[in-house]
Amino acid sequence: MSELQDLVALIRANTPLIVIETRDESRVTELFRQALMQVWRAMFRWSITEGLRRIDIDREDPAESPPDVSSTLMTIRDAGQRGVYLLFDVHPFLGAAMTQRQLREVIDRRDCQPHVLVMVGHKVELPAELESRAVRYRPRLPDANALLKLVRQQAEDYAKEHGGKRVEVDGEAVQQIVRNLNGLDLVDARRIARHLIFRDGALDADDLPELARLKFELLNQSGHLHYEYDSARMDEVAGARRLKRWVEHRREVFVSGNAPPGLDIPKGMLLLGVQGCGKSMIAKAVAAGFGVPLVRLDMGTLYNKYHGETERNLREALAAAEQLAPCVLWVDEIEKALSGDDNDGGVSRRVLGHLLTWMAERRSRVFMVATANQVSALPPELLRKGRFDEVFFVDLPDAATREQLFDLHLRKRTLDPSEFDLRGLATASEGFSGAEVEQAIVSAMYAAHATGAALSDFALRAELKQSRPLSVLMAEQVEALRAWATGRTVPTD
Repeated sequence: MSELQDLVALIRANTPLIVIETRDESRVTELFRQALMQVWRAMFRWSITEGLRRIDIDREDPAESPPDVSSTLMTIRDAGQRGVYLLFDVHPFLGAAMTQRQLREVIDRRDCQPHVLVMVGHKVELPAELESRAVRYRPRLPDANALLKLVRQQAEDYAKEHGGKRVEVDGEAVQQIVRNLNGLDLVDARRIARHLIFRDGALDADDLPELARLKFELLNQSGHLHYEYDSARMDEVAGARRLKRWVEHRREVFVSGNAPPGLDIPKGMLLLGVQGCGKSMIAKAVAAGFGVPLVRLDMGTLYNKYHGETERNLREALAAAEQLAPCVLWVDEIEKALSGDDNDGGVSRRVLGHLLTWMAERRSRVFMVATANQVSALPPELLRKGRFDEVFFVDLPDAATREQLFDLHLRKRTLDPSEFDLRGLATASEGFSGAEVEQAIVSAMYAAHATGAALSDFALRAELKQSRPLSVLMAEQVEALRAWATGRTVPTD
């Protein structure tokens, strides 16, 4: 059924109490006007500033009662014909026992017509005895056509306010902007579109990062998500050739949302591997490869000592991520949040269950990238086929990848890689992770700076020789992890 048909059905059923959480009051009013064209009722609007007024007729009638809630409920109860009453921001006044009693009598139709009361507000919290009698109706969010119309209207407003100067428009960027406004109501979408247009009089690709930031700040009310401004390009990731191809093959389907027959929208990947080998860098690069925002879920902030709060925090964080879609959701070191013991009251198991259900049932374009260092701490349910599209293993870099790492990190520090023996350095750094290669360069640069000399191959080799990589310090654990991954996971190279 359509949004309007759902509303008409509620009115025809004489639903006594409907609750609508929204900030777009004008859209709610217009929606009810359309519904009453199919099922007639007298329609009234109430607010604390205007009192009760009839709004389904052309003329402007005076207020039918004083603005206080008690007098309004008495007027509704005494009305001679059934009606629809839109009550805006009335819920803060329901604390008084007298008011609750009056409201229950109207809802129960005690000596009054079968009215339909509609409570409208941004967040409507009802007393328990009223909540059980209410039907919560959620207006559908605007579709792509409505959002495109909104963007065009804001462009027209800009031209009117700037002497007819037209907005410079990049057609492809506008389509991406409309896609990224998806999931917002008209009020928020209008505010963001107006900000993008009025800041420079243009709509182009430069607006996309700003749009992603504004949308994230708007939706992340819980604070459990973190917008990652410092992303990485795929060409900044050394090696990982197989993973890069995997992402590229799925980019168009994920971004457009149009999967060919027989294929599903990509859902996510699990990155296992040795610490310091670039799992976090890959997570950032996946978002750049898809060309979508990257948000990180801090699982540690979800946990709360009060029963049920942790699961609610997770639900809110995942719901916010879905509204940011298309995006990449990065869950770092996921094993730490899901490897609880028997002393946590079963919270970890409930969190795992909700996460697994969301992973299996979600239809939004949220691509989940989870990273983990300790395979033994991962719940078996998470590793089952179908949870992730693929499980990749990020191994210690081989010689060719280490050579590429030296090249990347030297360039990052404005040094010319051609002045160094990259192949010899790659050989000398056998067993080093990407993070350890970078740290060796940093340490050698400090040593060179202390003596007033330029960085050289000799200084780099000396630093590598005196360093002990993790593959040596924790040789047994690293080798056990690599042995476990062989045949069970897909190597990134």
